[in-house]
Amino acid sequence: MTEATSHTNRLAHATSPYLLQHQHNPVDWWPWGPDALAEAKRSNKPILLSVGYAACHWCHVMAHESFEDDATAAVMNELFVSIKVDREERPDIDQIYMNALHHLGEQGGWPLTMFLTPDGEPFWGGTYFPKTPQYGRAGFTDVLRTVSRLFHTEPHKITQNRDALVQRLAQRTQASNPTDIGPTELNNAASSIARATDPINGGLRGAPKFPQCAMLEFLWRAGARTGDERFFITSNLALTRISHGGIYDHLGGGYARYSVDDKWLVPHFEKMLYDNAQLLDLLALDYARSNNPLYRQRAAETVGWLVREMTTPEGAFASSLDADSEGEEGKFYVWSQSEIEQLLGSDDATLFAAKYDVTRDGNFEGHTILNRLLSDDDTPTEAEQLAAMRAILLNARAKRIRPGLDDKVLADWNGLTIAALAHAASTFSEPQWLVIARKAFDFMATSMSRDGRLGHSWRAGQLLIPALASDYAAMIRAALALYEASGESRFLQQAVAWQRLLDKHYADAEHGGYYLTADDAEGLIVRPHSTVDDAIPNHVGLIAQNLVRLATLTGDDAWRTQIDALFGKLLPVAGENIFGHLSLLNALDLYLTGAEIVVVGEGTAADALLNAARRLPHATSIVLYAPRAGALPAGHMARAKAEAVQGAAAFVCRNQSCSLPVTNVAGLKELVMLAL
Repeated sequence: MTEATSHTNRLAHATSPYLLQHQHNPVDWWPWGPDALAEAKRSNKPILLSVGYAACHWCHVMAHESFEDDATAAVMNELFVSIKVDREERPDIDQIYMNALHHLGEQGGWPLTMFLTPDGEPFWGGTYFPKTPQYGRAGFTDVLRTVSRLFHTEPHKITQNRDALVQRLAQRTQASNPTDIGPTELNNAASSIARATDPINGGLRGAPKFPQCAMLEFLWRAGARTGDERFFITSNLALTRISHGGIYDHLGGGYARYSVDDKWLVPHFEKMLYDNAQLLDLLALDYARSNNPLYRQRAAETVGWLVREMTTPEGAFASSLDADSEGEEGKFYVWSQSEIEQLLGSDDATLFAAKYDVTRDGNFEGHTILNRLLSDDDTPTEAEQLAAMRAILLNARAKRIRPGLDDKVLADWNGLTIAALAHAASTFSEPQWLVIARKAFDFMATSMSRDGRLGHSWRAGQLLIPALASDYAAMIRAALALYEASGESRFLQQAVAWQRLLDKHYADAEHGGYYLTADDAEGLIVRPHSTVDDAIPNHVGLIAQNLVRLATLTGDDAWRTQIDALFGKLLPVAGENIFGHLSLLNALDLYLTGAEIVVVGEGTAADALLNAARRLPHATSIVLYAPRAGALPAGHMARAKAEAVQGAAAFVCRNQSCSLPVTNVAGLKELVMLAL
């Protein structure tokens, strides 16, 4: 063979197991040393430095995708002198070039992929590069060709303007794949949505106003992703105004469907289970960041309402409360000033009226809708007094003719509620809420199932089967939330079993995503296949997030392959209608930026780390507990590190790499909540 076509991998004589793993790659690997640098100078090629370690999960992924691929290796061999380094064997080399990556403004991790001059000077780099472009990231061979071209044709940019190189690479990726969606596109979409919101009252401008929970979560995630406080402010303004407005039931807890005006004052008085599930989830999410006492109070009151008014004798949750009673909308909920004065007495009624917008003429058709939009600052004494007054009014209201209760149990709405309760139980340290969630889940998994398959609706002992894809999506979400909150393996096992059934009976292999109905359901003139969010997140958005969590919690890369395929098919669709696909994009954010928190160990120290992990924002974290390192999935990226640690420890994994062990709660919180 000629020199141009020969391949010489020089790792066979290495002592590092990591390097030996790569000895049969078609890449002309060099071990680090003067010979490699000399070859780079002789051939006038830049150096591609790849740093990893034997137990590095994403190192293996990149190796399989790129380093074992003949075509990719040919590009590497033609354009670069490629050097492989074991970071455990040569931590000095790793530290130098990892610091260089940090100075480039990139978050570190392994595999570390750096580009060097023949003298070993770093000029650009990253971590894991996918083989082909995806999620706003350039494909590996595109990166290789661009770096090589710039090295030879524009050397001044290598030494003088590294930032320009990074920007050029990003522009190339966007131009070559205009339907691709990555962090930049998510941030741009969030900025656009934020500009469309009401700066005074929150939510989208105009009337009527709906809570739009997927939108508020999308804005919240943008704040977490970018560190830009304005996104949090925009999301929190809406959640706070909703929680102060008449759309919230200030006596009994719970949120109405929407507000007919632009100030969240006058609700359409019906209360839907799914709205309250999503709002409870948002309250828990932001409380984990802000410790806002209003959100704790509203969460507690809403769970109180769920238990008191919405729980069936079997422990599941009913669907809704009507807006009307006695043929009149809102009659059950509104008050007159004279009624309040009669119940509270003159002095207390004066304080209550000032706080809750009670006037002689009222604020709704001659009556008063209680709200806190005009006055939301109470002293501790006032707060105690007002709580006692609300209890008196709630007791009096209970004597009125109640709105009708729709007591059918829906699997998808219950799934959303169970997940929200599990999240809130951890965030607010309310273990009894987890008990409530478990009971509802057990009812769904038994009475609402036949031969392992879910039904959609249950009432009076009658089950409507088969389930919809939305039922599986929401109940898998519930199972995963319970698993993360409790560590009970049965919940993870159930989630996997349901996902298998979902894939078998609902997947649309041709178009991507999932049909709403099962393949053996009653035949319709068309099989529904929408991907757009409605009052609840679309099932494909929930499924996408579930798959991301399954990949981490099981350690099975098959789930990652599945989520890649789903995003590959549906992100171009989402790109044409961003606002209609926010639940799918929320799943993408979790996939790209979420923190995977692994807690290993037993005893008091492990319990403290685990409790702290579970109180972190649930939307952007995945919590996996293992009493011993050996209990982690065999392929899990944190397992090798955990095996090397004595005692309890936590590991935070992001962007295909895991942190060093963290042994105290403060360190764990700091590492996870860098942007928050």
